[in-house]
Amino acid sequence: MSKKIAVLVGSLRKDSYNLKVAKVFQKIAPPSLSLQIIQIGDLPLYNEDIDTDTPPASYTRFRQELAECQGAIFVTPEYNRGLPAVIKNAIDVGSRPYGKSIWSKKPAAIISVSPGAIGGFGANHQLRQSLVFLDMPTLQQPEAYFGGVSTAFDEQGNITEKSKEFLSLFINTYATWVEKLS
Repeated sequence: MSKKIAVLVGSLRKDSYNLKVAKVFQKIAPPSLSLQIIQIGDLPLYNEDIDTDTPPASYTRFRQELAECQGAIFVTPEYNRGLPAVIKNAIDVGSRPYGKSIWSKKPAAIISVSPGAIGGFGANHQLRQSLVFLDMPTLQQPEAYFGGVSTAFDEQGNITEKSKEFLSLFINTYATWVEKLS
């Protein structure tokens, strides 16, 4: 039986490279994984004042979807040498209310995606700090900094073979990691 894995995409742009990479993962993932892109753009900024006995519907939806998953992959751009607010907000919403975090013990992986040469290094490592605190065992190798992503897709939107090989190595290694921790 395949493991249901949440995929959180840190760019809200409809044609974002991050979303394209997430969709490639869905196509090339081994049968042991079932990848679900979880929407995070509709989550209000985390605020304990609105996280009451009747939290916003999007908080409830998000928490339920994540609770059904056995792991999480973060596909993130880098904004100003850090992770996007939408990813941090999703982390915060999922970690609350206190003592009811939906993140704990879920195997995680991070790939930062950028047209720049350093591939979102800052966002990748900043996100790792939060995942350590959330008690999410995070795939260490291969580190995945997908720089130069603007050249990774052809005119028809298909991923190049070299980039597909890199993404295949990453997703297959993550699948092994999830299996090991199960």
